[in-house]
Amino acid sequence: MSRPRVFLVDDHELIRSGIKAEIAHDVDIVGEADEVVAATEMILERRPDVVLLDVHMPDGGGLRVLREVRSTCADVRFLALSVSDAAEDVIAVVRAGAAGYVTKNISGADLIEAIERIRAGDAVFSPMLAGFVLEAFASDSAGATSHATGDPDLDQLTARERQVLRLIARGYTYKEAGTELGISSRTVETHVSSVLHKLQLSNRHQLTHWANERRLT
Repeated sequence: MSRPRVFLVDDHELIRSGIKAEIAHDVDIVGEADEVVAATEMILERRPDVVLLDVHMPDGGGLRVLREVRSTCADVRFLALSVSDAAEDVIAVVRAGAAGYVTKNISGADLIEAIERIRAGDAVFSPMLAGFVLEAFASDSAGATSHATGDPDLDQLTARERQVLRLIARGYTYKEAGTELGISSRTVETHVSSVLHKLQLSNRHQLTHWANERRLT
């Protein structure tokens, strides 16, 4: 069987170099990118088997890359590779279409195995993260029709994104919203970026206006 064709997306050059050093002898690295637009364009151009995707990056993060690529090409498979083991991050990435999620303390051998399994069509998760995914999808199945509001824009947001939206629209800082929800400020920032992208808004001011118009605050 041919070697997996892999594309790296991470905004830290040192991390990309480390990943390449660990896996290059078993996979073909067909490209790398450190920001959203370049990553999306190059992935669609090169059509790798597997994209190793950093979740937390500027301009919408890995979620934006994932959504934009999969809206055009569903054949490319994504494996999130992140320092975060937060349930919110794992669930958001899987719901967006990632086939797996592992943390950056994974060994080189295990990462190569994960890439092979993702290419073969399996789902791969670090053992401690698998429970988050099972719980999230069980919850989705139990209440799939209970969260619809009749507003197509609002309905595309996850429950957590709606919570973050309301707090930010009320004037909470990322840190304050994180404390309120029991998540990190960086996770809040990721959710805000996702909400802005989904609603096609540019900044927090527009988000607050959007929420106030719908009396969500």
